Amino acid sequence: MSMEAVCYNGPNDLQIIKTQIPQINDDQVLIKVSCCGICGTDHHLAVGEFLAKYPLIPGHEFVGKIVQLGRSVTGLSVGDRCVADNTILCDQCFYCRRGQPLLCENFESLGATTAGGFAEYVAVQGKKVYKIFNLTDEEATLVEPTSCAIHGMDKLGPAVGVEALILGCGPTGLILAQLLKLNGASRVVIASNKGIKTQIAQQLKAGDDVIELDRTNPAPQWAKLKQNNPYGFDVVVEATGSAQVAEDAINYVRRGGTLMIYGVYPESAKVTYSPFKIFSDEIKVIGSFAQTHCFPRAVAYLESGIIRVNGIVTDSFPIKDFKKALDQMNSRQSCKVILKIE
Repeated sequence: MSMEAVCYNGPNDLQIIKTQIPQINDDQVLIKVSCCGICGTDHHLAVGEFLAKYPLIPGHEFVGKIVQLGRSVTGLSVGDRCVADNTILCDQCFYCRRGQPLLCENFESLGATTAGGFAEYVAVQGKKVYKIFNLTDEEATLVEPTSCAIHGMDKLGPAVGVEALILGCGPTGLILAQLLKLNGASRVVIASNKGIKTQIAQQLKAGDDVIELDRTNPAPQWAKLKQNNPYGFDVVVEATGSAQVAEDAINYVRRGGTLMIYGVYPESAKVTYSPFKIFSDEIKVIGSFAQTHCFPRAVAYLESGIIRVNGIVTDSFPIKDFKKALDQMNSRQSCKVILKIE
């Protein structure tokens, strides 16, 4: 039997194809995909950046129902609504054996290096699958972004009472802002270009203050932000994916504070920081890449409703209109775009 899927044949070469439904191994389940979120990583993969291996069926934020179980899979049943951790780890390399699985030398990812969820069906290891109950399919596409935000929180380890600035308010930025408020921050400020994302940030009350930057002339607003916060912030999260913003972000970090590079950038992007500033102000510059083993906490947060994601999904497209969906995501006229796969 065949299924419909998005396929990246190479950089800037995508098409909708008919291909065989995956055959599962004993430790896998077959999921009938209902929705799959599109994120900036999918754009980077489409143009040949990040982890891309071609040909590729992308899509790593999928939700669906189990339609087939491998013989050794336990704790799951046909018909379960579920999401799945897209990471695949070798458990044997230098980093895995040191308890640093996200740095796995043989790191693979469903939808980035091997077939993912922009398809009618996807095969996943049973141990990577998590049942969902209270979430709509649209909301469940935010489990993977929430997992990434949780990993970011693990890297930050914010002290109680910190003040934080988040630059950019895409889906993970909106979720990370809420996590900071829930886990010790006394104040969270979000600064982002004015548009639908800042509107959603205000509706969700994701931050204590949302600064809507003028796309054509934001300099006065940046200056006012600095004027109103002369000591800067304990935590600054760069979540725009803009190297220019990442370079300026360090100027908003309080002495003794932390700058976290959280957005996805072109591999060729470069920034220049003063080593003397980092040295004399004792600033920590850290990165946060993807996630591993964070899905249980993400599901718990979203199922409970403590983290609010209603309204983040703004657009949905059928699989045949994937190119339009990708263009919509890049148009800045949406917050979260998903594929609905019937």
